[in-house]
Amino acid sequence: MGRVLLSFAQTLKGAILAAAFVLLPASMFAQPAQQPLRVAIVGLVHDHVAGFLAQLPQHHDVELVGIVEPDPALQAKYQQKYNLADSLFFKDPAKMIEQRRPQALLVYTSIAEHRRMIEIGAYYGVSVMVEKPLTISLDDALAIRRIAREKHIHVLVNYETTWYSSNRAAYEQVMHREIGDIRRVLVQDGHEGPKEIGVSSDFLKWLTDPAQNGAGALYDFGCYGVDLMTWLMHGETPETVTAIVNHDKPEIYPHVDDDSTILLQYPHAQAVIQGSWNWPFSRKDMEVYGATGYAITVGADKLRVRHEHDNEDRSVTPPPLPSQERDSLSYLAAVLRGEVRDTGDLSALDTNVKVMQILDAARQSARSGQSVRLYPISDY
Repeated sequence: MGRVLLSFAQTLKGAILAAAFVLLPASMFAQPAQQPLRVAIVGLVHDHVAGFLAQLPQHHDVELVGIVEPDPALQAKYQQKYNLADSLFFKDPAKMIEQRRPQALLVYTSIAEHRRMIEIGAYYGVSVMVEKPLTISLDDALAIRRIAREKHIHVLVNYETTWYSSNRAAYEQVMHREIGDIRRVLVQDGHEGPKEIGVSSDFLKWLTDPAQNGAGALYDFGCYGVDLMTWLMHGETPETVTAIVNHDKPEIYPHVDDDSTILLQYPHAQAVIQGSWNWPFSRKDMEVYGATGYAITVGADKLRVRHEHDNEDRSVTPPPLPSQERDSLSYLAAVLRGEVRDTGDLSALDTNVKVMQILDAARQSARSGQSVRLYPISDY
């Protein structure tokens, strides 16, 4: 009888506990909501800022807390177009950081201003993402690397082609040795020309100024292919860099090149990178030829591949990129939260210091008419 009563008591106790568990508020068991990443825009002279502002409503994991722009006309233009509050705007980046405490700066200035803005961010321990390329010279790139390491901040570079699943699929073909060792890579990037496609006057002004942009098409579009090749080669330094540039439209672009070809020579591979403001149509394409096959990107999300013993190539639709790597904002948030490591990838600082070494040499080669020999950069 005692055992029966004990069993009944245990059953009753279990039922009471179960009922209490059901009645507890669900919020007690929910994971704490992750706070949005606080970001600030620095500069509105780069037209790519419009893409960020257009995407922002879809990114609930990101909060815009400040905008730095000294030009009242530019402020009014973007404020009206995107219905931005007066309280977001500042003239001075340091004052904005002190008052709004962003976790990251998104820099949309001229390329020459990148170093200064990164140094300001670093002073306050704030990470930075800039539009491609990283800066205008190797000296600037090395200075950026030093301060980023000293202040323990992330510095990332946003290239549109980083978020192409086709490029990732081509990379996987190489990494999984589906096409053998890389022998030749061809990259073609560009469009009809910035003025021809109707960029804003503020953007065009610095884009065609070598002091503000580093070069013309050589930097503006050559950087894409250099970035991709550096990634494919795991950061290996090419032995030589050779570049030629044209001024096919001097009446439009009198101060900078509008067409460029960069040749990178490695011990067992070669890259030909064509960046131009003279294509009949906009394009961003890559062809990777290995010892036993090839992978050719078709737009942002398709690939043509041919492997050893195949009679012809076939079209492949790559899987979407992981959610944390599908666009610049998702990637930035994932890096700052420690969910993704930014070492050796397309946006990483180490990759882009190498990119600047190559672009700097390409500019020197184009000026001198001679190939430039490169050596690995010291890691210190």
